[in-house]
Order: sequence, then C-alpha cells, then structure tokens
Amino acid sequence: MSRYDYTLVGAGIVGLASAFKLKQAKPSAKVAIVEKESDVAAHQTGHNSGVIHSGVYYKPDSYKARLCLQGYAELLEFATQNDIPHKICGKLIVAVNEAEVSRLAALQERAKANGLDGVKRLGAEAAKEIEPYVECKEALYVPQTGVIDYKVVSQRLKKLLIGGGVDFYFDESVLNISHDRSGVTALTSKRSLQTKYLINCAGLYSDKISEMDQELRPQEFSVGSGDDLLAGRSEIRILPFRGEYYDLTADAAGKVKGLIYPVADPAFPFLGVHLTRGIDGHVEAGPNAVLALRREGYRWNQLNIDELFESLTWPGLRRIGANHWRMGLEEVWRSISKPAFLSSLQKLVPSLTAEDLVVGGSGVRAQASHKYGELLDDFCFEESSRCLHVLNAPSPAATSCFAIGAEVAKRALTSEVNL
Repeated sequence: MSRYDYTLVGAGIVGLASAFKLKQAKPSAKVAIVEKESDVAAHQTGHNSGVIHSGVYYKPDSYKARLCLQGYAELLEFATQNDIPHKICGKLIVAVNEAEVSRLAALQERAKANGLDGVKRLGAEAAKEIEPYVECKEALYVPQTGVIDYKVVSQRLKKLLIGGGVDFYFDESVLNISHDRSGVTALTSKRSLQTKYLINCAGLYSDKISEMDQELRPQEFSVGSGDDLLAGRSEIRILPFRGEYYDLTADAAGKVKGLIYPVADPAFPFLGVHLTRGIDGHVEAGPNAVLALRREGYRWNQLNIDELFESLTWPGLRRIGANHWRMGLEEVWRSISKPAFLSSLQKLVPSLTAEDLVVGGSGVRAQASHKYGELLDDFCFEESSRCLHVLNAPSPAATSCFAIGAEVAKRALTSEVNL
C-alpha cells in the first residue's frame, strides 16, 4: 500500500494548484494526485473559454470576490514566470435596455467594493470606440479582464509537480474512502492509497466523493462570509449544466476586439451568452446553460439514465424548475435553435448573421444546488477530521485556482496540527 501525507482527488486546475500550494508550504510533504482520466484538465478546466475574470460580479467578502482578486494576481504572475501566453484585453458589459442600464450602477459599485480599479460607465458612442460593432444604451468597461489557455497552465503545473516529487495516478477512479487511526485509505480502481489527509477536488463528482466520507458533520460545511446559506452534506448536490458554444467565422471574428458580455441576470450564477476572443485569436460565442443528461454530457446524445434520474429527482432541481421554468425553456430552445442563439448574440452585436456562426465546443459546469432550491453562488468546502472537500468551484475557479489552492493548503495544514 502506497503511503502519502496528502492525496488529492481530481487533476483539474483546482486540484493541481492545491497540490502546488501544498508543496510550496511544505516541500517535504509526500503528495499524490488521483485522476480518473488519462491526463490533467480533462473536463471543466479543459472546456472553458479561457477568460481571466476580474471579480466584478461577486458578492463583496464572499469567497469568489476575495479569491478571484487574489487568484487573478497570482495567475498572471505564474503565467509571466512560466512564459504562458496571456492577454489583458478588457471586457465590455453591454446594457441594451433601461432595466439593464439600472443594473450597471450596481455592478460598478460591486466592482469598487471588490477592489477593482478603472471600471467605468460608458455611453453608447464611447462603447463603440472599444467595440465598434456593439449597439447599446450604456456599457461598463472592466479593464482587468483577460484571456489565457488553462490547459497550458495545467500542463505546466503538472510538469512542476512531477519535478517536485508529486505522484500522479491516472486512469484510476476513487471507489471508497475510509478513516482509521493512522489516516484515510482511498480505494481506487487499481490500488489502495494510505494518506494522512485527503483533499477532494473532483469537480463534477465532488459530491459523490464527499458522500463516501462518513465522518462529515453538517455544521462543518462552509461558504463564503458573503453568503449566509448553510447546509449539511446530504443537503447539496452537483447539478451538471452544459454550456454550448458557436465559433465565429474568420471574417466575422473581426467584429469582436476583446470580450463582450450582456448584463447578467442576478438570480443566476451564469453570466449569459457572450463573445470572447481567445488567446489564439479565434472568437467563441456562448455559453448557454442547459441541464446535461449526464455529468460529463457534452452533447444531447450523451445520456446516463442513473445520473439523469438523480438530477431530475433532486428536490432542489424541482424547486428551481418550478420557480424558473420559463428561463429553463428559453435555454433549451437556445440550445436546439441556432436562430434563437443568434438572437441572443445580436443583442450585443446586431450585424452578426447565421452564416457567421459555426458549431463549436461545449463544457459542463459542476454547479452545487441546495435541496431547498438554491444554486450555490459561492465556492464552498466540507471538512471532516482528515478530509477536505472542495464542493462548489465553478467559474471563476480557474482564475482563482492559486488562491483556492492556498485556502486548501491552509486548511489542510491547520488540520494536520490538530491530528
């Protein structure tokens, strides 16, 4: 049986950055990462649009607000030190009607409260100086937003971790975890790993890993101080929301200089269909947000009956559906109807046409839901005596990965003192 000080489950960017921060804090630690896929960044990390978020949307003093700002700076430092291409191009948040204009002021105040500098309101003509093809009433310009390829960041982290003595176990699923006097035993599909402390960064399956931990106590569930929602481990579940993209053709891509976003609906943790010029120069349009038919269901034809049944019978989803069924139907229609998707984009850039769009990729967001019908709007953690579960880490987790990793390392090292 292999023995470690720390074993992490999941080799997405949060798991990798957490291992990186652990090794920084305690270089002598023996660390392992278990990943069910054959390489790092196989799911959420490898399927996002590569945006470096600045923290404009998040509730002040929440984990997302604090860790995004901290993580932003650390990500840029890491990219610079490791020659990883990135660009800070700024973002335009576009208000196309009076209701959206009224929400821009609140967003600007939130940006200020979260420590962002240079965020400013623009009139329609000033907005066109930044994005000439945009039509709007007003806009909010956020200069700190940028783009990067998180797969490249993940591969660099993998190389550094291997060089630092971290062991990777690819193509292995965790089947069970159990506590004993000496630590935690993680039973994988190929072996048993004995570890003093286990860290769950399993993303879309993080709730499944946490359910294996019979020592979890509900009062130890925590969310950011900006969110007063508390729950026990049986009261939350990961819901998979698929986000689909179109790519703009080479000719149409010239209509987007940087990033163009709508004013997000404050009732949801999704930012709406937007336009992003990636680090490689191509422009993505999306994503929408529809319930995936399996946890790793990137297309409508990818179905897992058991996982879909779990999602549909979850009380939280039923309550969300009852309260927001109209928006849910709109998202499904936008998924199956190219004209509907195009219509959302034309609110930002009216001159786009159907011929400008070609089918792109998709991603699946691991979104935690409370059983009473709330979509958790903040990062959250569960802890038992020898385990830490990173249970809700959707966007901006990639931007925040080093800050989340530092939080994970701090908690793990504090728990070690008390073992």
